[in-house]
Amino acid sequence: MRAVIDKAAISTAAARRARAAVFGVFAVNGFLFAIWVVHIPTVERQVGISHATLGSLLLVLAGGAIVGMQAAGPLADRYGSYRIVTVAGVLLSTAVVGPALATNAATLGAALFVFGIFNGALDVSMNSQAVDVERVYARPIMSAFHALFSVGGVVGSLVGAATLSIGIPILSTTIGAAVVGIGVLACCRPFLVPRTSPHTGESEADGSARGRFSPRVLALGALAFALLLSEGVANDWSTLQVKEHLATSDSTAALAFGFFATMMTVGRFCADRVSARFGPVAVVRYGNAIAAAGMALVLVSDVLPLTLAGWALFGLGLSGSVPQIFTAAGNLGGGAATNMSRVVGMGYVGLLAGPAIVGWIAHFVSLTSAMAVPLALTIVAAAAAGTVRPRTVLPERD
Repeated sequence: MRAVIDKAAISTAAARRARAAVFGVFAVNGFLFAIWVVHIPTVERQVGISHATLGSLLLVLAGGAIVGMQAAGPLADRYGSYRIVTVAGVLLSTAVVGPALATNAATLGAALFVFGIFNGALDVSMNSQAVDVERVYARPIMSAFHALFSVGGVVGSLVGAATLSIGIPILSTTIGAAVVGIGVLACCRPFLVPRTSPHTGESEADGSARGRFSPRVLALGALAFALLLSEGVANDWSTLQVKEHLATSDSTAALAFGFFATMMTVGRFCADRVSARFGPVAVVRYGNAIAAAGMALVLVSDVLPLTLAGWALFGLGLSGSVPQIFTAAGNLGGGAATNMSRVVGMGYVGLLAGPAIVGWIAHFVSLTSAMAVPLALTIVAAAAAGTVRPRTVLPERD
């Protein structure tokens, strides 16, 4: 049975502990995923596969993630997101060891599919839990959770780089990461909150009970698709765009992603205060206007400082939008976590599709010209910002 509590029954201290616990969960997710990412070249050599085979196996991971996302939503609605967070987090911590044990393409594919399932399940359940905590906290805090995911990723990258540099075997590193992940989750588990009921008056809006996508879920999913597609383009192509367009060195070109990622993290730490003062629609509308201005600068600039400024503005502008979309999805009536899984799933498809779409377009025009795709999408997102408008506003907790 799913536990449902009155948000007023949770004290301010308990709400703060719950927020800290969800911070920990997001950080662990970012940490574990980064541990895998920094060891990709090592796993590729260890298993003895080509880049092409690795690319195919990464799609297997993505497929597993989508499966996990769609399974986690209904499970969280039935049993509570706090339970699914715990189970998925522990299983993800264990699954990070899988790729280190792989001996051929088949075993690596199986390990990545399992890793993807639990990563997708944790993604949906922790975002659903974040909405529950935000509801009892009674002011916007979702963007900060996503910022902690980024922080966890930085920590995981540094840990992975350090262990690689001193020759620690990948199996030892991943086992250590699993222990850290399980330990942090064990500390966070007692402070997670049971599900609280959203008060939106939108019982007709979600359609989850009938197993179909409602218009509002589709609209939020389309917005998530557009913005995560744009983020995926920046993740995969920003460095190469600077290198090809400005003929810089590899190390200089890498600054583009560094500027983008840094401002994305900074923006997420700031977006909650902006949302609390001006509302989520303003975060999405003006944030995407800033992102569009940054990408326009990338398109027209022929000098490094302006190009880096453009990528920085693009990261800052995108930073707060996706958390507002997830909050809106989690506060729809009915099967809130199921709605979350659908919106997150559509966004994840965009994250995967974006680099491929831009890469295909770059066969016909320059890579810089192909950046017109994220420019157009951020302009559309700014115009469609009203999609995230809440139906009611909760009073702020003292």
